[in-house]
Amino acid sequence: MSAALHDSEALRGEVWRVAGAVTDPEIPVLSIADLGVLRDVAIVDGRVEVAITPTYSGCPAMNMIALEIELALEKAGIGPVTVKTVLSPAWTTEWMTEDGRRKLREYGIAPPAKGGGRRALFGEDQVACPQCGSTSTAELAPFGSTSCKSLWQCKTCREPFDYFKCH
Repeated sequence: MSAALHDSEALRGEVWRVAGAVTDPEIPVLSIADLGVLRDVAIVDGRVEVAITPTYSGCPAMNMIALEIELALEKAGIGPVTVKTVLSPAWTTEWMTEDGRRKLREYGIAPPAKGGGRRALFGEDQVACPQCGSTSTAELAPFGSTSCKSLWQCKTCREPFDYFKCH
């Protein structure tokens, strides 16, 4: 393996580590790597290119995420950097890490079921309350504190909670 190739791979790994640690401004307990928003890192002609995919088209957090990536990489002494938003393939909750799902639950947001798709929205899947774990829950509103979440309530502990919608 050539030194240049090795250096490029090392740089790519470092960019992935630094960029991946950027947190989501709407759910600050999740990194963009946890969410699966960080899609790719490439080194092209000595320039760093970072690809990100929004959780849904029109997500208002994407500009802030791109800026935070640029700032984090600049602080780490990495540059020049281009951050690209990639819409295809569309983001899916399947790209979320298990650690990200755990962090959501601990933060009080019901994570999407792995492989759940949109079935919970149509009553085909149970949504577990992140407070008590009960699956005796009901949707109160299709939108919660952000567009990617819906508002639910637990029938057991009576607590309202956000559910991160499956995509």
